[in-house]
Amino acid sequence: MITVTENAAQKAIGLIEREGHSAEEGFGLRMKVVGGGCSGFQYDLAFGESKGNDKVFEFHGLKVFVDPRSTLYLAGSTLDYQDGLMDSGFKITNPNAKTECGCGESFSV
Repeated sequence: MITVTENAAQKAIGLIEREGHSAEEGFGLRMKVVGGGCSGFQYDLAFGESKGNDKVFEFHGLKVFVDPRSTLYLAGSTLDYQDGLMDSGFKITNPNAKTECGCGESFSV
């Protein structure tokens, strides 16, 4: 299971609405792990709708879609949104990651 903080959910909902969609239409946030990056795997976040075999979670009004393979790599992870002077954006804390690159967008298991 993953967790999405209220901060991250509200930011994602706002971005979805800015694109002219809504959570009520079935739009949500897709969290995916793909090969690549400097550490072997990287996170991929995108807005869209659920696909056939996705696991669907809901946090603070935000639907989150995760494909079965990515579920294995994201188990126990937390998605947060940080908004600061030096660093703003979505941040994934993944207990399965043995190492992460400096930018935090790729990892190895």
